[in-house]
Amino acid sequence: MEKSRLEEILNSFENLKVAVVGDMMLDDYLIGSVERISPEAPVPVVSIKKERFVLGGAANVVNNLSTLGAQAVCFGVIGEDFDGDRLIKELEKKGIQTSGIVRSEERPTIVKRRIISGNQQLLRLDWEDPRAISKVLEDNLLNHIEKKITSLDAIILSDYDKGVLTPRVVKKIISLCKENKIIVTVDPKPKNVLNYIGATSMTPNRKEAVECLGKNNFNDMIEVGKELKEKLQLNSLLLTRSEEGMSLFQDENVINIPTYAKEVYDVTGAGDTVISVFTLACAAGVTPYEAAKIANTAAGVVVGKMGTSTVTKEEILDFYNRIYNEWK
Repeated sequence: MEKSRLEEILNSFENLKVAVVGDMMLDDYLIGSVERISPEAPVPVVSIKKERFVLGGAANVVNNLSTLGAQAVCFGVIGEDFDGDRLIKELEKKGIQTSGIVRSEERPTIVKRRIISGNQQLLRLDWEDPRAISKVLEDNLLNHIEKKITSLDAIILSDYDKGVLTPRVVKKIISLCKENKIIVTVDPKPKNVLNYIGATSMTPNRKEAVECLGKNNFNDMIEVGKELKEKLQLNSLLLTRSEEGMSLFQDENVINIPTYAKEVYDVTGAGDTVISVFTLACAAGVTPYEAAKIANTAAGVVVGKMGTSTVTKEEILDFYNRIYNEWK
Protein backbone atom coordinates (compact mmCIF):
# COMPACT_ATOMS: atom_id res chain seq x y z
CA MET A 1 0.00 0.00 0.00
CA GLU A 2 1.35 3.42 -0.93
CA LYS A 3 1.85 5.81 1.97
CA SER A 4 -0.44 8.36 0.30
CA ARG A 5 -3.19 5.75 0.10
CA LEU A 6 -2.84 4.95 3.81
CA GLU A 7 -2.99 8.62 4.73
CA GLU A 8 -6.12 9.09 2.61
CA ILE A 9 -7.84 6.17 4.35
CA LEU A 10 -6.88 7.35 7.84
CA ASN A 11 -8.09 10.89 7.11
CA SER A 12 -11.46 9.54 5.95
CA PHE A 13 -12.15 8.18 9.45
CA GLU A 14 -13.32 11.62 10.60
CA ASN A 15 -16.30 11.31 8.25
CA LEU A 16 -17.51 8.10 9.87
CA LYS A 17 -19.95 7.53 12.70
CA VAL A 18 -19.40 4.20 14.46
CA ALA A 19 -21.18 2.80 17.50
CA VAL A 20 -19.95 0.35 20.11
CA VAL A 21 -22.39 -1.84 22.00
CA GLY A 22 -21.06 -3.81 24.92
CA ASP A 23 -19.73 -3.99 28.45
CA MET A 24 -18.45 -0.53 29.43
CA MET A 25 -15.86 -0.52 32.24
CA LEU A 26 -13.41 1.59 34.21
CA ASP A 27 -9.85 0.37 34.81
CA ASP A 28 -8.79 2.01 38.07
CA TYR A 29 -5.21 2.08 39.40
CA LEU A 30 -4.20 2.86 42.99
CA ILE A 31 -0.45 3.37 42.95
CA GLY A 32 1.75 3.57 46.03
CA SER A 33 4.64 2.11 47.98
CA VAL A 34 5.07 -0.66 50.56
CA GLU A 35 7.30 -0.02 53.57
CA ARG A 36 5.83 -2.30 56.24
CA ILE A 37 3.60 -5.28 56.95
CA SER A 38 0.25 -4.76 58.65
CA PRO A 39 0.13 -5.66 62.37
CA GLU A 40 -3.46 -6.85 61.81
CA ALA A 41 -2.64 -9.56 59.26
CA PRO A 42 0.43 -10.70 57.25
CA VAL A 43 -0.30 -8.37 54.35
CA PRO A 44 1.61 -5.35 52.99
CA VAL A 45 0.44 -1.85 53.88
CA VAL A 46 0.29 0.23 50.69
CA SER A 47 0.71 3.96 51.12
CA ILE A 48 -1.28 5.33 48.15
CA LYS A 49 0.48 8.15 46.27
CA LYS A 50 -1.87 8.59 43.32
CA GLU A 51 -4.94 7.20 41.60
CA ARG A 52 -5.65 7.12 37.89
CA PHE A 53 -8.33 5.50 35.80
CA VAL A 54 -8.78 4.77 32.12
CA LEU A 55 -11.67 3.61 29.99
CA GLY A 56 -11.78 -0.17 29.83
CA GLY A 57 -13.72 -2.99 28.19
CA ALA A 58 -16.07 -1.77 25.46
CA ALA A 59 -15.35 1.81 26.57
CA ASN A 60 -11.75 1.35 25.42
CA VAL A 61 -13.03 0.39 21.96
CA VAL A 62 -15.03 3.64 21.89
CA ASN A 63 -11.93 5.50 23.04
CA ASN A 64 -9.92 4.00 20.16
CA LEU A 65 -12.52 5.17 17.64
CA SER A 66 -12.55 8.68 19.07
CA THR A 67 -8.73 8.91 19.15
CA LEU A 68 -8.68 7.99 15.45
CA GLY A 69 -10.97 10.92 14.66
CA ALA A 70 -14.26 9.09 14.12
CA GLN A 71 -17.60 10.17 15.57
CA ALA A 72 -17.97 7.59 18.32
CA VAL A 73 -21.27 6.57 19.90
CA CYS A 74 -21.59 4.15 22.81
CA PHE A 75 -24.45 1.94 23.91
CA GLY A 76 -24.36 -0.02 27.13
CA VAL A 77 -25.71 -0.41 30.65
CA ILE A 78 -23.92 1.05 33.68
CA GLY A 79 -24.81 1.73 37.30
CA GLU A 80 -26.53 4.77 38.77
CA ASP A 81 -23.47 5.33 40.94
CA PHE A 82 -20.31 7.41 41.42
CA ASP A 83 -18.25 5.24 39.09
CA GLY A 84 -20.94 5.58 36.45
CA ASP A 85 -20.65 9.36 36.78
CA ARG A 86 -16.88 9.09 36.32
CA LEU A 87 -17.29 6.90 33.24
CA ILE A 88 -19.81 9.25 31.59
CA LYS A 89 -17.68 12.30 32.38
CA GLU A 90 -14.56 10.72 30.87
CA LEU A 91 -16.41 9.69 27.71
CA GLU A 92 -17.93 13.14 27.25
CA LYS A 93 -14.55 14.78 27.86
CA LYS A 94 -13.33 12.91 24.78
CA GLY A 95 -16.30 14.07 22.69
CA ILE A 96 -18.02 10.68 22.71
CA GLN A 97 -21.82 10.51 22.49
CA THR A 98 -23.26 8.92 25.64
CA SER A 99 -27.01 9.30 25.12
CA GLY A 100 -27.21 5.59 24.28
CA ILE A 101 -25.98 4.51 27.71
CA VAL A 102 -28.71 3.17 29.98
CA ARG A 103 -28.19 3.70 33.70
CA SER A 104 -29.67 1.32 36.25
CA GLU A 105 -29.84 0.98 40.01
CA GLU A 106 -30.01 -2.80 39.52
CA ARG A 107 -26.36 -3.13 38.51
CA PRO A 108 -23.03 -1.55 39.50
CA THR A 109 -20.79 0.14 36.99
CA ILE A 110 -18.06 -2.38 36.18
CA VAL A 111 -14.77 -1.36 37.78
CA LYS A 112 -11.51 -3.27 37.90
CA ARG A 113 -9.38 -1.63 40.59
CA ARG A 114 -5.71 -2.58 40.80
CA ILE A 115 -3.42 -1.85 43.74
CA ILE A 116 0.15 -1.41 42.54
CA SER A 117 3.48 -0.90 44.30
CA GLY A 118 6.49 -0.31 42.08
CA ASN A 119 5.85 -2.42 39.00
CA GLN A 120 4.06 -5.13 40.97
CA GLN A 121 0.28 -5.59 41.03
CA LEU A 122 -0.57 -6.65 44.57
CA LEU A 123 -4.33 -7.03 44.31
CA ARG A 124 -7.25 -6.52 41.94
CA LEU A 125 -10.76 -5.71 43.12
CA ASP A 126 -13.68 -6.19 40.70
CA TRP A 127 -17.13 -4.62 40.98
CA GLU A 128 -19.53 -6.28 38.55
CA ASP A 129 -22.76 -8.18 38.08
CA PRO A 130 -22.18 -10.56 35.14
CA ARG A 131 -25.80 -11.73 34.97
CA ALA A 132 -27.74 -10.95 31.80
CA ILE A 133 -29.50 -7.60 31.87
CA SER A 134 -33.24 -7.63 32.45
CA LYS A 135 -35.82 -7.44 29.65
CA VAL A 136 -36.62 -3.86 30.67
CA LEU A 137 -32.97 -2.87 30.23
CA GLU A 138 -32.83 -4.78 26.93
CA ASP A 139 -35.86 -2.82 25.71
CA ASN A 140 -34.31 0.52 26.73
CA LEU A 141 -30.99 -0.33 25.08
CA LEU A 142 -32.55 -1.55 21.83
CA ASN A 143 -34.81 1.51 21.71
CA HIS A 144 -31.74 3.78 21.81
CA ILE A 145 -30.04 1.77 19.06
CA GLU A 146 -33.11 1.74 16.78
CA LYS A 147 -33.34 5.53 17.01
CA LYS A 148 -29.70 5.95 15.92
CA ILE A 149 -29.29 3.07 13.47
CA THR A 150 -29.82 4.99 10.21
CA SER A 151 -27.15 7.56 11.13
CA LEU A 152 -24.41 4.93 11.67
CA ASP A 153 -21.77 3.58 9.31
CA ALA A 154 -20.90 0.56 11.46
CA ILE A 155 -21.53 -1.11 14.81
CA ILE A 156 -18.97 -2.98 16.91
CA LEU A 157 -20.17 -5.60 19.38
CA SER A 158 -17.62 -5.66 22.20
CA ASP A 159 -18.42 -8.72 24.31
CA TYR A 160 -16.71 -9.16 27.69
CA ASP A 161 -19.44 -11.54 28.88
CA LYS A 162 -20.72 -9.14 31.56
CA GLY A 163 -24.39 -9.37 30.67
CA VAL A 164 -25.12 -6.56 28.18
CA LEU A 165 -24.86 -8.49 24.91
CA THR A 166 -27.67 -10.96 25.53
CA PRO A 167 -28.82 -13.27 22.71
CA ARG A 168 -31.87 -11.07 22.12
CA VAL A 169 -29.83 -7.84 21.98
CA VAL A 170 -27.19 -9.28 19.65
CA LYS A 171 -29.61 -10.92 17.23
CA LYS A 172 -31.73 -7.75 17.02
CA ILE A 173 -28.66 -5.59 16.31
CA ILE A 174 -27.41 -7.95 13.56
CA SER A 175 -30.91 -7.93 12.03
CA LEU A 176 -31.08 -4.12 12.13
CA CYS A 177 -27.65 -3.83 10.53
CA LYS A 178 -28.62 -6.17 7.70
CA GLU A 179 -31.84 -4.26 7.08
CA ASN A 180 -29.92 -0.98 6.88
CA LYS A 181 -26.83 -2.37 5.07
CA ILE A 182 -24.54 -1.44 7.97
CA ILE A 183 -21.31 -3.24 8.86
CA VAL A 184 -21.42 -5.11 12.17
CA THR A 185 -18.20 -6.55 13.60
CA VAL A 186 -17.67 -8.66 16.71
CA ASP A 187 -14.95 -9.00 19.33
CA PRO A 188 -16.26 -12.29 20.72
CA LYS A 189 -16.55 -14.23 23.91
CA PRO A 190 -16.46 -17.92 22.90
CA LYS A 191 -19.35 -19.05 25.14
CA ASN A 192 -21.67 -16.67 23.24
CA VAL A 193 -20.46 -17.62 19.76
CA LEU A 194 -23.82 -18.74 18.33
CA ASN A 195 -25.29 -15.30 19.02
CA TYR A 196 -23.07 -13.80 16.32
CA ILE A 197 -24.39 -15.77 13.31
CA GLY A 198 -24.79 -13.44 10.35
CA ALA A 199 -22.44 -10.66 11.50
CA THR A 200 -20.22 -9.02 8.88
CA SER A 201 -16.92 -9.91 10.48
CA MET A 202 -15.24 -11.09 13.66
CA THR A 203 -11.75 -10.52 15.11
CA PRO A 204 -10.97 -13.37 17.54
CA ASN A 205 -7.50 -14.20 18.80
CA ARG A 206 -6.12 -17.70 18.45
CA LYS A 207 -7.37 -18.93 21.84
CA GLU A 208 -10.85 -17.47 21.35
CA ALA A 209 -11.20 -18.99 17.88
CA VAL A 210 -10.34 -22.47 19.15
CA GLU A 211 -12.75 -22.13 22.09
CA CYS A 212 -15.51 -20.84 19.78
CA LEU A 213 -15.43 -24.23 18.08
CA GLY A 214 -15.57 -26.07 21.39
CA LYS A 215 -12.03 -27.38 21.12
CA ASN A 216 -9.34 -27.36 23.80
CA ASN A 217 -6.44 -27.18 21.38
CA PHE A 218 -5.97 -27.20 17.64
CA ASN A 219 -2.72 -26.89 15.74
CA ASP A 220 -4.06 -26.04 12.28
CA MET A 221 -5.30 -22.46 12.73
CA ILE A 222 -6.16 -22.15 9.04
CA GLU A 223 -8.74 -24.91 9.41
CA VAL A 224 -10.02 -23.28 12.60
CA GLY A 225 -10.54 -19.96 10.81
CA LYS A 226 -12.28 -21.55 7.84
CA GLU A 227 -14.59 -23.60 10.04
CA LEU A 228 -15.48 -20.66 12.29
CA LYS A 229 -16.21 -18.32 9.35
CA GLU A 230 -18.48 -20.91 7.76
CA LYS A 231 -20.22 -21.81 11.02
CA LEU A 232 -21.12 -18.17 11.73
CA GLN A 233 -21.89 -17.22 8.09
CA LEU A 234 -19.48 -14.26 8.21
CA ASN A 235 -18.38 -12.21 5.20
CA SER A 236 -14.85 -12.26 6.59
CA LEU A 237 -12.91 -13.29 9.67
CA LEU A 238 -9.70 -11.66 10.93
CA LEU A 239 -7.82 -14.08 13.15
CA THR A 240 -5.09 -12.51 15.29
CA ARG A 241 -2.20 -14.89 15.94
CA SER A 242 0.13 -13.01 18.31
CA GLU A 243 3.75 -13.15 17.08
CA GLU A 244 2.58 -14.91 13.90
CA GLY A 245 0.61 -11.87 12.77
CA MET A 246 -2.92 -12.20 11.41
CA SER A 247 -4.85 -14.37 8.98
CA LEU A 248 -7.73 -12.95 6.94
CA PHE A 249 -10.42 -15.38 5.78
CA GLN A 250 -12.60 -14.09 2.95
CA ASP A 251 -14.60 -16.15 0.46
CA GLU A 252 -12.39 -19.20 -0.08
CA ASN A 253 -9.16 -17.25 0.29
CA VAL A 254 -6.81 -17.07 3.28
CA ILE A 255 -4.21 -14.31 3.44
CA ASN A 256 -1.51 -14.34 6.12
CA ILE A 257 -0.17 -10.97 7.27
CA PRO A 258 3.12 -10.98 9.24
CA THR A 259 3.41 -9.11 12.52
CA TYR A 260 5.04 -5.68 12.40
CA ALA A 261 5.69 -5.23 16.11
CA LYS A 262 9.32 -4.50 16.93
CA GLU A 263 8.98 -4.63 20.73
CA VAL A 264 6.10 -6.04 22.74
CA TYR A 265 5.61 -4.55 26.19
CA ASP A 266 1.93 -5.21 26.82
CA VAL A 267 -0.88 -6.74 24.75
CA THR A 268 -3.60 -5.25 26.99
CA GLY A 269 -6.24 -3.65 24.80
CA ALA A 270 -4.59 -4.71 21.52
CA GLY A 271 -7.75 -6.54 20.48
CA ASP A 272 -9.74 -3.33 21.04
CA THR A 273 -7.40 -1.46 18.72
CA VAL A 274 -7.55 -4.16 16.04
CA ILE A 275 -11.35 -4.24 15.84
CA SER A 276 -11.59 -0.43 15.96
CA VAL A 277 -9.15 0.14 13.09
CA PHE A 278 -10.39 -2.82 11.03
CA THR A 279 -14.03 -1.68 11.35
CA LEU A 280 -13.23 1.95 10.54
CA ALA A 281 -11.24 0.97 7.44
CA CYS A 282 -14.00 -1.35 6.21
CA ALA A 283 -16.60 1.39 6.81
CA ALA A 284 -14.39 3.75 4.80
CA GLY A 285 -14.90 1.44 1.83
CA VAL A 286 -11.53 -0.30 1.57
CA THR A 287 -11.15 -4.03 1.03
CA PRO A 288 -10.96 -6.31 4.08
CA TYR A 289 -7.34 -7.06 3.09
CA GLU A 290 -6.36 -3.37 3.18
CA ALA A 291 -8.31 -2.97 6.42
CA ALA A 292 -6.48 -5.94 7.96
CA LYS A 293 -3.07 -4.53 6.99
CA ILE A 294 -3.90 -1.19 8.59
CA ALA A 295 -5.22 -2.90 11.73
CA ASN A 296 -2.06 -4.99 11.89
CA THR A 297 0.09 -1.89 11.70
CA ALA A 298 -1.95 -0.26 14.49
CA ALA A 299 -1.55 -3.37 16.65
CA GLY A 300 2.21 -3.13 16.17
CA VAL A 301 2.09 0.34 17.69
CA VAL A 302 -0.19 -0.38 20.63
CA VAL A 303 1.64 -3.47 21.93
CA GLY A 304 4.70 -1.26 22.35
CA LYS A 305 2.86 0.72 25.04
CA MET A 306 2.20 -0.18 28.67
CA GLY A 307 -1.37 -0.70 29.87
CA THR A 308 -4.68 -0.27 28.07
CA SER A 309 -3.82 2.02 25.16
CA THR A 310 -5.10 3.69 22.04
CA VAL A 311 -3.32 4.63 18.83
CA THR A 312 -3.44 7.83 16.77
CA LYS A 313 -3.43 8.28 13.00
CA GLU A 314 -0.03 9.96 13.28
CA GLU A 315 1.42 6.96 15.16
CA ILE A 316 0.11 4.55 12.52
CA LEU A 317 1.63 6.63 9.73
CA ASP A 318 4.96 6.99 11.54
CA PHE A 319 5.18 3.26 12.22
CA TYR A 320 4.18 2.43 8.64
CA ASN A 321 6.86 4.81 7.33
CA ARG A 322 9.52 3.01 9.41
CA ILE A 323 8.38 -0.38 8.10
CA TYR A 324 8.23 0.96 4.54
CA ASN A 325 11.74 2.38 4.73
CA GLU A 326 13.13 -0.90 6.09
CA TRP A 327 11.45 -3.05 3.46
CA LYS A 328 11.73 -0.99 0.28
